[in-house]
Amino acid sequence: MTTAPVDDLDTSLQAVGDIVAGIRADQWQSATPCSAWSVRDVTNHLALGNKLFAGLLAGKPGYPLDPGRADALGDDPAGAYRTHASDIVTAFRRPGALEQVIEAPVGAIPGIAAVQLRTVEDLVHGWDLATATGQRVDYPDAVVERALAFTHQQLASMGRGDDGPFAPPQPHPDDAAPIDRLVALLGRRPG
Repeated sequence: MTTAPVDDLDTSLQAVGDIVAGIRADQWQSATPCSAWSVRDVTNHLALGNKLFAGLLAGKPGYPLDPGRADALGDDPAGAYRTHASDIVTAFRRPGALEQVIEAPVGAIPGIAAVQLRTVEDLVHGWDLATATGQRVDYPDAVVERALAFTHQQLASMGRGDDGPFAPPQPHPDDAAPIDRLVALLGRRPG
């Protein structure tokens, strides 16, 4: 099986790690496009998600801590984010990981879908962090296009009701950058 999905995740995590490293001390409690979450909350959510999936791939069930109260960042958010990012990439690069079925919060999914979910999650929430902290995202368009295709496919199969995890898609120009199309698809208003 190809390792391109893991390479896409690694590229995404590196780019988001750069965004996290660029967050100033006075920005951690700033609001984000995820209205209920601060910059630190979004960063912690990403770190916990990466920690969770690395654990699931190693056969450890569920969140090790209550995700609403868990702190995966400690006193070094950028370092902690990069550590959890490295751990998940290592876990997905293990032989058989992409074929492995894991019990994720969304149900039983193969590793190939999990790696793509993590890529979308980091790309979109990385955009949230960049937007909230006045940074720009530096994602390769090809990586985002693959994440966008995966997201379209997943949304088509699950439908979109009022109780879904995403806000309704937002308008955007047809020629918008891939990341703007992805975040708009998932309910954000690109700049």
